[in-house]
Amino acid sequence: MKHRIVVLGAGYAGAFAAGNLARRLSPADSEITVVNAVPDFVERMRLHQLAIGQDLAFRKLADVFAGTGVRLRLARVTGVDPERRTVAVSGEDGDGEIAYDTLLYALGSSAAHHGVPGVAEYAFDVTGRSSALRLRERLAGLGEGGTVLVVGEGLTGIETATEFAESRPDLSVALAARGELGAWLSPKARRHLRQAFDRLGITVHGHTGIEAVEPTRAIAAAGMSIPADVTVWSAGFAVHPIAAASGLEVAETGQIVVDRTMRSVSHPDVYAAGDSAYAIGENGRPLPMSCASAGYTNMQATAAIIARLTGSKVPTTGLKYHGNHISLGRRDAIFQMVDGDAHSKTWYLGGRTAARLKSGVLKGAGWGIAHPTFGMPKRRHRLATAPDRVGVRAAA
Repeated sequence: MKHRIVVLGAGYAGAFAAGNLARRLSPADSEITVVNAVPDFVERMRLHQLAIGQDLAFRKLADVFAGTGVRLRLARVTGVDPERRTVAVSGEDGDGEIAYDTLLYALGSSAAHHGVPGVAEYAFDVTGRSSALRLRERLAGLGEGGTVLVVGEGLTGIETATEFAESRPDLSVALAARGELGAWLSPKARRHLRQAFDRLGITVHGHTGIEAVEPTRAIAAAGMSIPADVTVWSAGFAVHPIAAASGLEVAETGQIVVDRTMRSVSHPDVYAAGDSAYAIGENGRPLPMSCASAGYTNMQATAAIIARLTGSKVPTTGLKYHGNHISLGRRDAIFQMVDGDAHSKTWYLGGRTAARLKSGVLKGAGWGIAHPTFGMPKRRHRLATAPDRVGVRAAA
């Protein structure tokens, strides 16, 4: 019987991982199934561009995995039973279960509401395609002088505010930051960021926590009111509660607690990657929810899965966060390097060069998704537990 590998989620982490597994494992004794709720690969790093009206081409996952041997199941994950090693799903074919021998959990994250009243009812976000399209429709209906408030001074908030202001100069765009805008950046990069906001006419409400969202305004501390025809919520991310409900050991964030190889510390048949994984980086701190972390964790998870299934030594891949790459519209950006303690270095790259670099990163990620088994070796690893391979170290 073939070893059943099930990958939950086909975002950056899940799609890359599925392709990597298909590249390295022989289909003679393994099968890979990807479960995803929507039929397209969604470039989450570009959803703020979609929201403001730019046309993006979405790749069909069926085309992405065509000819790779990866099976695609379009369904929503509703539960995981790690004791029975099954995944409950709901889709066009109705409810069902998928059995696994090895599970890679990569369901990603959504906007964290933090219990703030009115966010669920009135705020928009850019964490998924459906929510970005909903925001796109709302923004298209705003006339000249319409007010947009972006809540959150993280990477998503900065990129959203600058993209909106550049693409729609007829709108009044503001950003609410709990602290100082760009406080984690080096002094020169912080100054570059401020100049970009000034150039684009973005109002910054520094040291302003939003305590409620209403249809036409946001309420800050002490009752301060900020006009907002549209409030875009980008004040952090939250993972789906499925992992916690399944009995897997999770952190306070709801992320699956994993060891250095991205293996669940409570259930050895389960691995996690991307935003779903509570992974400790080389600096001793949890990796942030980000596309970069998705890359590190999916590479480590797939390497560990392949090694353990083929009887090889488990390698360790780097889990070092190198820096932040922030788009400031289409023609400006900041690339800020960080040290081993995640503190910004004095050096940074800004302007058009940084923007071209960021564009290259986005195109590279998209190309990698479109070619998941590029460079597939002629000979792939056989499983050490396959009937004709028992006790034999798999050859490359």
